[in-house]
Amino acid sequence: MNKGILKDCLILFAITLVAGLLLGAVYEVTKGPIAVQEEKTKVESQQAVFADAEKFNQMDVDESIAKEVESNGVTVDEVYEALDGSDAHLGYIVQATSPNSYGGDVTLMVGITADGTCNGYSLLTINDTAGLGMNAKKDDFKNQYAGKQVDSFEVTKTGATADNQIDAISGATITSKAVTESVNACLAYAKALEGGN
Repeated sequence: MNKGILKDCLILFAITLVAGLLLGAVYEVTKGPIAVQEEKTKVESQQAVFADAEKFNQMDVDESIAKEVESNGVTVDEVYEALDGSDAHLGYIVQATSPNSYGGDVTLMVGITADGTCNGYSLLTINDTAGLGMNAKKDDFKNQYAGKQVDSFEVTKTGATADNQIDAISGATITSKAVTESVNACLAYAKALEGGN
């Protein structure tokens, strides 16, 4: 009886070892292409929210500013200075993540010009319900933020009547608020970098 248990344990160990080695090999093969795709997505997102820029220089996140603008679990993850072809400052691209979307984290990049105008946002990650929260990817929702110079946005379910109001996605108010709080953190961060203008 003990020999049978030992044999079963050895077989189980061998299967686990082979499976672990195979998973490790798959990870090694796929990590490079995944990193390349993530970088490509990031560059496309930068260009989408700051079409006038020719260069994007990554900056260190100023933790003191980040602490001031982060609330409700939202974090400022990355910051880029947007420059034209002659290296003139055009504004910033700020990446933020909110953990408060219906499907979990939502990460986006927001382009903000030097005068504080929001160029709009580009989603990097979202895991919401198709047909509801995933509508945050659609232009009719995203375009509500573009071209607006406001201190912050707020979500409304009754119809936007002011520049700072965003019509919630029908059936996805939680996601609408998560996107908006991330955009607001980005706006506040960029405004602080510009000296509070």
